[in-house]
Amino acid sequence: MGYDDILGGRIEVITGPMFAGKSEELIRRINRLKYAKKNFLVFKPLLDDRYSETEVVSHRNRREKSIPISKPEEIYNYLKENTEVICIDEVQFFDEKIIDIIDELANKGLRIIVSGLDTDFKGNPFMVTAKLLAKAEFVTKLTAICAKCGKEATMTQRLINGQIPSVNDEVILVGASESYEPRCRHCHEVKK
Repeated sequence: MGYDDILGGRIEVITGPMFAGKSEELIRRINRLKYAKKNFLVFKPLLDDRYSETEVVSHRNRREKSIPISKPEEIYNYLKENTEVICIDEVQFFDEKIIDIIDELANKGLRIIVSGLDTDFKGNPFMVTAKLLAKAEFVTKLTAICAKCGKEATMTQRLINGQIPSVNDEVILVGASESYEPRCRHCHEVKK
């Protein structure tokens, strides 16, 4: 009896700010699944096409093939009888239906590994990630390095043309280093 047999289905959440290595960690775990010869599926939101439409891509350009979906229910279309693990990148971009689907699949014995931002650029929780953190058996909270002071960064700073955005700006803006940087609590800013 192996480790997976003892634990059965479970939820693992990899979280933190942008540039903390969340997708990198997800890809590392996927490589371990390959080595262990596990049957797994990798999903990403169709919305996230920054580096690739069909791959999970880390900021360091590590890549893993994935299935782009726009709605969480689409996961069911790809499940097979022998699927053991579901991996989902950028989970915060999905609506809250993803929570029930992940919970259901974990209850059926699947291992679910998700990565996603825990807070938005305003410092408010992404509710999908927050609720998954509460349900998860295992949580990995990563940090980045603050782009201003060099301390541990736990927040994501949005910059539009080098300017701090307003608290009234839209929460979802898909981007990378051209729009975001990691910041510590003390260097993070939002215009009121």
